[in-house]
Amino acid sequence: MEETLQKFGQVSTGSLGHLTDFGYAIGLQALTRPAKAVGRAFTVRIPRLDATIVHYALNLIEPGEVLVLDTSGERERACWGGVVGHAALRAGVAGVVVDGPVTDWEELTASGPPVWCRGLSSITGRRLGLEGAVLVPVQVGGAVVQPGDIVLADSDGVFFVSPDGAAELADALIVREAREPGLKRRLDAGEKMGDISGARQAVDDAMAEQRAQAGTTG
Repeated sequence: MEETLQKFGQVSTGSLGHLTDFGYAIGLQALTRPAKAVGRAFTVRIPRLDATIVHYALNLIEPGEVLVLDTSGERERACWGGVVGHAALRAGVAGVVVDGPVTDWEELTASGPPVWCRGLSSITGRRLGLEGAVLVPVQVGGAVVQPGDIVLADSDGVFFVSPDGAAELADALIVREAREPGLKRRLDAGEKMGDISGARQAVDDAMAEQRAQAGTTG
């Protein structure tokens, strides 16, 4: 798995988005850019107002893991801020994905692991000790995330990838991105995008077919 994680560290979410829609977290953005995090998901489900479970999770998470916080639909209160961000830094957390807002922008951007979230808020969760869960299936940005899923997050967004088939997918992404410098060199040499991709021929063929059909029925 470590080799697979290293390969995901060499590719972008944009390249993955060319191959699949599955596992994309809709609406989450990097708090600062550039940003990059790759690691296994440590999942947490927060019962909206009560953020006690976040502190508990920071006692358990392993270095190199990505903290993934399902806020149960909370879109107003921040469950993540400067002090927990510093705790995550000390714990070796690779990144933090929050399906809701965060607070303490200056502290979070000055130090701590990179954060992906739904913006900022000045009102926060409470430590009520009511409930919550760690290392359970969660839903973030419409994507279902299992504990141990691979998280690929960068300046463009967040993807969650099941370990099943991840090695093959990582290899395909490496091959795809390796082609891009060659494509740019061909464009610099004067070739046109539609010729390189085959789009011009495809459109010309489709238009010719349409004209032929119009002539037949006309």
